[in-house]
Amino acid sequence: MTAESAHETVLMQEAIDALSIREDGIYVDTTFGRGGHSRSILERLGPEGRLIVFDKDPDAIEVANRMQEKDARIEIMHAPFGEIESQVSALGVGGEIDGILFDLGVSSPQLDNASRGFSFLRDGPLDMRMDPTIGQSAEQWINSAQEHEIADVLYQYGEERHSRRMARRVILERAEKRITTTGELAEIIKEANPAWERDKHPATRAFQGIRIFINDELGELERGLEQALKVLKLGGRIVVISFHSLEDRMVKKFIATQAKGDNFPRGLPISQDMLDPKLRPIGKRIKSSAGEVEQNPRARSAVMRVAEKTAH
Repeated sequence: MTAESAHETVLMQEAIDALSIREDGIYVDTTFGRGGHSRSILERLGPEGRLIVFDKDPDAIEVANRMQEKDARIEIMHAPFGEIESQVSALGVGGEIDGILFDLGVSSPQLDNASRGFSFLRDGPLDMRMDPTIGQSAEQWINSAQEHEIADVLYQYGEERHSRRMARRVILERAEKRITTTGELAEIIKEANPAWERDKHPATRAFQGIRIFINDELGELERGLEQALKVLKLGGRIVVISFHSLEDRMVKKFIATQAKGDNFPRGLPISQDMLDPKLRPIGKRIKSSAGEVEQNPRARSAVMRVAEKTAH
């Protein structure tokens, strides 16, 4: 199985339909991954259409480069989507984008590659960086952070109830030996977890929290959403697929806030149009079908939300 085919793209048809693709439009895939969504977008674009793809992961960029060799409509940005405004503006198409897709979280190839350090099921170097060439690795952080910092990350980003017990155990274990692999950390977390959930590895939430923190995923999402709104044209759409409750809450709040418009004091004689809402929600949230979840268990937690730009 090739790297390109190893990743099962979640909510594929639903996301492509939600983008309402025009043949001559300009679209952005902010999380190229292994190109599943990008390929479907390209199939619907005509010769004049353009697709701009972002990814921080060098492995994903390699796949994108091979795709670009066969299709000149693709433009590649080896950058975080939190820089979408500057990157798209540098191409001269700021304010002209017809649709932007966010497919959040970690991809299957990243989890399956033990050397990337994302998975508690595969022992490898404790890294967890989306771009392993920059920033602090999970190993560097877990061996230097203070106990309360570790507990806060596990609780805030992993929503782990037993974060304090886990953080204390990490401090005790690293005093004896530096923690360098995913297997070592997973075992420490597992032994510190007093309440294992059915069908869920006891280190799941902790690893998720550390990954989100190391990659500043929530900060990146906040910046990406704000900037996406700026580069979209009127009638352009934002489509977001999230796999974590914190991400989905942020997306839901962003759409609701932008759909409400300016926050004037109550009681003023102001109509809805005068509030200058920037977005219009399109439908309700969309979840994966039972059939998709059966084929791909990762799809179980996926939530898709869609909104359309209504004003500058």
